[in-house]
Amino acid sequence: MKNKLILALSGNDIFSGGGLHADLATYTVNGLHGFVAVTCLTAMTDKGFEVIPVEEAVFAQQLASLKDVPFSAIKIGLLPNLEIAEQALAFVKQHADIQVVLDPVLVCKENHDLEVSALREEIIKFFPYVSIITPNLAEAQLLTQKEIKTLADMQTAAKELYDLGAKHVVIKGGNRLSKERAVDVYYDGREFEAMESPVLVSNNTGAGCTFASSIASQLLLGKSPLAAVQISKDFVYQAIQRSDQYGVVQYEK
Repeated sequence: MKNKLILALSGNDIFSGGGLHADLATYTVNGLHGFVAVTCLTAMTDKGFEVIPVEEAVFAQQLASLKDVPFSAIKIGLLPNLEIAEQALAFVKQHADIQVVLDPVLVCKENHDLEVSALREEIIKFFPYVSIITPNLAEAQLLTQKEIKTLADMQTAAKELYDLGAKHVVIKGGNRLSKERAVDVYYDGREFEAMESPVLVSNNTGAGCTFASSIASQLLLGKSPLAAVQISKDFVYQAIQRSDQYGVVQYEK
């Protein structure tokens, strides 16, 4: 481990359940010093939950401000448009020697327009430069452009994402395959690992952000990719158990 400095490129959740709030909280409970470059703001309006991208120049200024910070890991969350994604990719290429976790948020529960078709191609460009990608099942379907209905489909999708350049893949199945068991699939190019936990009825807002930022934290702390994923799945399960009306609650270990 080089140091305890870790960055999140992620959006602001106005209700503080997910996004940068979940990332920084997860970094803190892992004893890390978290930084953030904000990709977007959010607001609840008469149109519903809206995502407001930060101006391209503002995001560039944020990244320039951080150019001399010797991060040991980066977690990438919501990239709201092509311009922000392009800047994030250029920044990641400058940090190719550290652990990077990509949570490709192409679909979210609020169903806002994320320019999915354009972003898909840009997101795939990240794959060779990141340590692990963590799409949920819907995002994996968009990235592979194939429907996923079974565990075998998840494994096929994980392999396809690996073949597109991802070094390690976790597809988060959630409760989409089973209403009783939350199933995730991990693939490292050689073997598949299926991980299950009971489906909880608690609020899971922020669970995906917490999962990815926990993986980044564990990689920084020296865990193997598979161990980082396994630890993080348990961490998220506990966080969902502790959730309140605004989202998951990270906890001291």
